[in-house]
Amino acid sequence: MARKNLIGISDSPAPPGDRERPAVARPIAGLAPNHRTSGLVGGITKSLTNITQKVERAEELERRLAQGHAIVELDPSLIDASFITDRLGVAPGAQAALVEQIRDHGQQVPILVRPHPTEKDRYQVAYGHRRLAAVREIGGKVKAVIRELSDEQLVISQGQENNARTDLSFIERALFAARLEERGFSRDTIMSALGVDKAALSKMITLVNRLPVEIIEAVGAAPGFGRRRWIELADLLDREGQRSKALGFVAEPAFSMSESDQRFEKLFAFLSVTKERPKAETWLAPDRSRAVRIRETDSETTLAFSKKAAPGFADFVRQRLEALYLEYQQETGD
Repeated sequence: MARKNLIGISDSPAPPGDRERPAVARPIAGLAPNHRTSGLVGGITKSLTNITQKVERAEELERRLAQGHAIVELDPSLIDASFITDRLGVAPGAQAALVEQIRDHGQQVPILVRPHPTEKDRYQVAYGHRRLAAVREIGGKVKAVIRELSDEQLVISQGQENNARTDLSFIERALFAARLEERGFSRDTIMSALGVDKAALSKMITLVNRLPVEIIEAVGAAPGFGRRRWIELADLLDREGQRSKALGFVAEPAFSMSESDQRFEKLFAFLSVTKERPKAETWLAPDRSRAVRIRETDSETTLAFSKKAAPGFADFVRQRLEALYLEYQQETGD
């Protein structure tokens, strides 16, 4: 279900009193109008323009959603978070910038809430969690639109608002999808919330199921890394003993001190270290037969007796292990 159809808006020009903008029809999640710009600067400019326009379209959607509904001011203490988490934390710098923006210019766009399904005289956020947190920090009332929403409508609104803002990283979207499925939401509902097709959704959920949730939460949003790199991390974790090593690594206090992208890189590098191959050599008997092969690692030395080169030699040594050990103790003084 497209976001536009869900909330009943059109591409007609914004009404008087709304933010002034050209009366140009454009798709809700479309790209910027085609224009040619050469060079690295042009590529960066185009990328920034697309991001800015997506944010503006999300704000426009929210304003139009608010039309026909009363915007009220609510005590933030009466508002609870959504029943499903879609974020793996917010960068402190980004949240601080939002706080300053609202402090300087006021809350320009209302949040969307519904009457709490189980708590009388309380509300639950569909979207606008960051704005709510910012107003709580500043103090005062938060502007909100109150709508009756089913659980399905709430998660679709929550997911589509983030999609319009390009606001969640790949792993946040994938984890959001997996959590929705765990709660019993249909894949059709999840596809509407995330704006993905059936194949993409299946790949997202499959990948999350390969990753310990403790690892995902410890790494965080990792906005710089997409599906391919997370698959590579899952492949590393599938190796024998790697999961327990990774869980111990991310639990170290120093790990959480880095930014999320850096945490991903550190964990990936830690798991990618190739173990030094054990040293191996062949012991040549006085008759030049290759009777014993010796393998040595940091923790042990292994003797492999060749039954072909020296039949019965292994039993011979085994029977004399006690005498050899006593001789070893005498030589070392142990």
